[in-house]
Amino acid sequence: MDDDTILSNIDAYVAEEHRLRERRQRGELTGEEERRRLRELEVALDQCWDLLRQRRARHDAGEDPEAAKARPPDEVEGYLQ
Repeated sequence: MDDDTILSNIDAYVAEEHRLRERRQRGELTGEEERRRLRELEVALDQCWDLLRQRRARHDAGEDPEAAKARPPDEVEGYLQ
């Protein structure tokens, strides 16, 4: 997956977050439904950002960015901020 595709996915996930919040405000889904999907989106976003950082670091180090791999959710979510 190239950088443009990753950034496109990030944009799509953020747009979905906004739509979910709007739907919740309109009463079209429950708070539990919103929280569940928002959590899924948060994990997907964290994976995308992690992959993008890996690719950029590899590029900056003169390595092949294509060798970067998406890490599993439990690994990405376990990082300390």
